[in-house]
Amino acid sequence: MTDQDTQMTEETIFTWGAPPLKFGPGASDEIGFELTQYAAKRVLVLTDAELAARGIPQRIADGIRGYGMFVEVFDGVHIEPTDDSMSKAVGYAKGQGPWDAYVAVGGGSSIDTAKAVNLLTTYPGELMDYMNKPIGAAKAPPGQLKPLIAVPTTAGTGSESTAMCVLDILSMKVKTGISHWRIRPTLAVIDPLLTMSLPPQVTAAAGMDIVCHAVESFTARWYERFARKTPEQRVTYCGSNPVSDLWCEQAMNLLARAFRRAVRDGSADLDARSDMMMAATFAGMGFGNSGVHIPHANAYPIAGMVKDYHPEGYPPDEPLVPHGQSVALTAPEAFRFSFESAPDRHLRAAALLAPDREKCNDPAEQLPQVLIDLMRDIGIPNGIGAVGYDESDVASLVPGTMKQQRLLATCPRPVTEEDIAGIFTRSIENW
Repeated sequence: MTDQDTQMTEETIFTWGAPPLKFGPGASDEIGFELTQYAAKRVLVLTDAELAARGIPQRIADGIRGYGMFVEVFDGVHIEPTDDSMSKAVGYAKGQGPWDAYVAVGGGSSIDTAKAVNLLTTYPGELMDYMNKPIGAAKAPPGQLKPLIAVPTTAGTGSESTAMCVLDILSMKVKTGISHWRIRPTLAVIDPLLTMSLPPQVTAAAGMDIVCHAVESFTARWYERFARKTPEQRVTYCGSNPVSDLWCEQAMNLLARAFRRAVRDGSADLDARSDMMMAATFAGMGFGNSGVHIPHANAYPIAGMVKDYHPEGYPPDEPLVPHGQSVALTAPEAFRFSFESAPDRHLRAAALLAPDREKCNDPAEQLPQVLIDLMRDIGIPNGIGAVGYDESDVASLVPGTMKQQRLLATCPRPVTEEDIAGIFTRSIENW
């Protein structure tokens, strides 16, 4: 039976992919052995200055050197990377290379920077050639990249298991990214011991990114509701599907039992830290294939247009809305908006995240109230007003969201500029 025979106009195919994992306390000590499987001789470790000061990347580099490899550490990754910071990292890698393999040590910033470095040192071109439309040309990498081992040190982005990288475009004051299965890491090495010293507010912000990944993916448009695509047109974000659902549900189960504990007593609770690392990876296996929608699309201009907000636990030298905070700030209102398109999924997500919470009289309020309870408990700012925005900023924020059509396409109901403006306005305060 062929398309022509059945005249199918709706999608019947979904894709799913993730890298192999090595998980557990002490896993980061085995990276050198893993690199020998790729016959690597010259390895570049990419990280940020704060982690470098703590000695974690150097310890990993020393372990790799024990297997006879030449290793350099680049510690110039920018927290919440920009087109400028990624270009500098690419320039360094090209100037000091060639490299046989890359190791990213850090949060999503380091892992995403390493993905861009791997792409642009393997093939010619500029960042804009590969960035998502309409901001970039969305060029596909023409072939395989070098081995990239991702070593997360925060429980949040899930970037170790996804096929995208995200960055700020400074000239446009907006975030966007590169999305293609070829940039997915070759191996994820997940060591919960690397997260034990994370400050509570960093733990809280990163964890809200996991929450939004899992819930947005679980409530995303079902893959069969997209128009049928050719193989060349199928993108990484293909809509919620049976496989991504499994990983998102497991992530929400882990979050329910571990998130508050990790924020409250993370320096002493290895079990909570392990569960959060696993939740981040599982959510990455979900959203990295199905997609995210309104909260993440809104997060990009919230972070990209930051004024003078300096969050606790982050470097104080420049204004910053951490990614996990920026996605959380409009999430309650976004899920009020999307509830009517998939009520059962919204209620299922609420039950997984807070199995003991009493039911709201209005079912559409159940998931928003679960999120608000959590955000209040862990110290997330109360809406976009708490990070410096007011109603007069809404008209400026909306265009940045509308540029994220790759994300908005996976929203389970159509989204207009007026809808987004309303969500921003009603998110100035969440409680």
